[in-house]
Amino acid sequence: MSSVTLLAVAFLASVSLAWALGASSTSPPLAPAVGARALSVMQAALLVGVLASAGAILQGGSVSETVGNDLVIGASLTPLAVAIGLLTAAVFIGIGVATSYPIPAAFATTGAIIGVGLALGGTPAVGTYRQLALFWVLVPPTGASIAYLTASVLRRDDVPDTVGIPILGGLVGVVVANVTLEVLPAAAGTRPTIANFVSRSLGSTPTVVGSYDLTMVATSLVSGVVVFVVLRRQTGRSVDVAVRRFLIALGGLVAFSSGGSQVGLAIGPLGVLAGESAYLTARSVVVVGAAGLLIGGLTGAPKIIQAVANEYSQLGTRRSIAALVPAFVITQTGILLGFPISLNNIIISSIIGSGLVVGTGGVSVRKVTITAGAWLSALVGSCLIGYAGFELASTFI
Repeated sequence: MSSVTLLAVAFLASVSLAWALGASSTSPPLAPAVGARALSVMQAALLVGVLASAGAILQGGSVSETVGNDLVIGASLTPLAVAIGLLTAAVFIGIGVATSYPIPAAFATTGAIIGVGLALGGTPAVGTYRQLALFWVLVPPTGASIAYLTASVLRRDDVPDTVGIPILGGLVGVVVANVTLEVLPAAAGTRPTIANFVSRSLGSTPTVVGSYDLTMVATSLVSGVVVFVVLRRQTGRSVDVAVRRFLIALGGLVAFSSGGSQVGLAIGPLGVLAGESAYLTARSVVVVGAAGLLIGGLTGAPKIIQAVANEYSQLGTRRSIAALVPAFVITQTGILLGFPISLNNIIISSIIGSGLVVGTGGVSVRKVTITAGAWLSALVGSCLIGYAGFELASTFI
């Protein structure tokens, strides 16, 4: 098989995985809004597709480097290896979509790329695995704990919605001002964020903490205050309307973040080939990944949205908000660190933690147990199948 043909197969595999990610991994963020009856399933699917693809383009897939180059030492991915690895991951995620048990894309893709990398003769990147394992292990208890505490506060009688919701929104506004947006200009060694952009535009000011100068801190605080004031006014007019709008906005932010993260899983391995091919460029690879996420969200997301919204935990609007806040923060943390992360893992853990505020009766223990087993199987199984698939394909190609 010619190198051009193999490259075409790898390209199609990347598109297939991007579709599967759009259908599965980027769809849970708006599931709480569906569970709270703030959106219909189809409205949520449309928003997932549009926002995830926007996140893929604007945040650029910072996870690509880790997935494409840092999982195996001493072996460079070939078109055949990329094709086998991405197809393996896509199959696992597709099975999750079909069975309504969302498979973590980070687990399936990481396992598959490790498998084909080892088959190429590479050695395990143990240091990277330790960092990923620690991050992945910490995500469920961290997300669940933050969601539980947030839901507990929002349910307190002495914390009215006209105060609690605006304060929570203000904290989210501070984070938004510091989200990485690769379309913004930034000096070498600094992150392109809204806060950084304002600082560059107005001129440098004395450093306050770390790499943050006074302008960056002020911009972050102003962003938080603006969101606080808007929500304060809305809750003053109608608490129910304000809470639902905040829930949808939070879900949109997480969906946007998921696109910035998940696109790296689909295009990271393909990006390795972009520098070696006249047919691919780094930017075209990102755009293709974004298109795949959009189509996957529009065509495949409704089933997973329905499952996450109703089968793991029954949430109202306030507990749904509590589930999305840690999801947003953890997702952006993963993007900042360049770690492949599972949106399913984050969202479902947060939903469970938020649901536990009313007791274990609000959580499906059976669904959670089966899902945990499916996640572990995806990590190990994709690695084994990726390895075996590459060995088998190499004998015929």
